[in-house]
This record gives sequence, C-alpha cells and structure tokens, in this order.
Amino acid sequence: MIIKKLGVQPYEKVWREMQQFTEMRTSETSDEIWLVEHFPVYTLGLNGKREHLLNVGEISIIQTDRGGQVTYHGEGQAIVYVLLDLKRLGLNSQQIVAHLENAMIQTLADYQISAVARSDARGVYVENKKIGSIGLRIKKNGCYHGLSLNNNMDLTPFNFINPCGYADLKMTQLADFGVVVETNELAQQISSNIIKNLND
Repeated sequence: MIIKKLGVQPYEKVWREMQQFTEMRTSETSDEIWLVEHFPVYTLGLNGKREHLLNVGEISIIQTDRGGQVTYHGEGQAIVYVLLDLKRLGLNSQQIVAHLENAMIQTLADYQISAVARSDARGVYVENKKIGSIGLRIKKNGCYHGLSLNNNMDLTPFNFINPCGYADLKMTQLADFGVVVETNELAQQISSNIIKNLND
C-alpha cells in the first residue's frame, strides 16, 4: 500500500488525478491512499440535488462523480482517498464503506471519542452530530474518492447546505471535544486503521 501526503490541494486537481489513476491502473497496480486537505469547496455527488444548496455565497460548487449528496470540504478536515482494487481485496461496495466507517470510529476511539455509524444515513456520528462522511466511486473493479473527518475547521459553511441531503443535520469535529491534533497526523492515523482493517 502506497501512502501519499498531498498537503492542501484544490479539489478538482486531485479528483482528476484520481480518475486518471483509476483509468490507467492494471491488475498489477499497487493500491494507494492519498492524504489531503482541500481549499474551501462544496461538492455534489452523482445524485446530488441542487435544492440542498441553500445559501452558498462565494464558495465554489463542483459536480463530481462520487456517490452521495452535497458536502463541504475545507482546511482542517482530514481527507483520506482510497484508490483500491476491490476485486483483488475481495470486497464489494458495502464492505469497503463499512471498512472506512470503522476506520474513522477506531481513530476517534484512539482520541477517546465514542462514535457510531448509521445505516440510514451513512457516515460517522458523535452525540447525533455528523463528524465523518464517505463518498466513493466504483469503476474498473476499483474505487476512488473516500472519506472526510472533521478535525479543526470552520464548520460555518455546513450551515448553508443540507449536509448529505439532510436538513437540520448538525456537524461536529474533534476540536469540539478538546482534542488537539494536526490534521495530517489525524489522516495518517485513519489510514493506519484502514490498512489494519483490510489486513484482518
């Protein structure tokens, strides 16, 4: 497994690189995990409805090719993209989503935060507030996109959308629970837990 630390990047640049990686990969291509933060952006998934964009102001909106509805990305949010050969790993789409949710739950437990996944609204929640989101694209027996876990960011832009298509869904982050951790360090912890899950 190759881990790449990309720093803070524009969303569209990294998205296009994931698409290109997936198009070019073969059965011999190593799996990769990309750790990144994005400049402020709203992204709409394949089924994303613009009615969930309420009052987005100056922040750009990108229609992307992942699953799910609308979300926000900004600095201080740990983003972990998984470019995996699902066929080689013997996983279907539901199983990889569960792996990613579990990796976030394990990571939060590493910082003494108790979190749960919800089958009715995918993602990870603490005290009924959403802290982690997942959106994937499955193509050519593989997947790309991945997860985002809110660390220490300005959550205000979430107020101007229905996050993941749910009105009145409240968001939270590690900083709200007194946890101080560098976002890159958090992303590395998530990736370690993903790899551990995949190897079990």
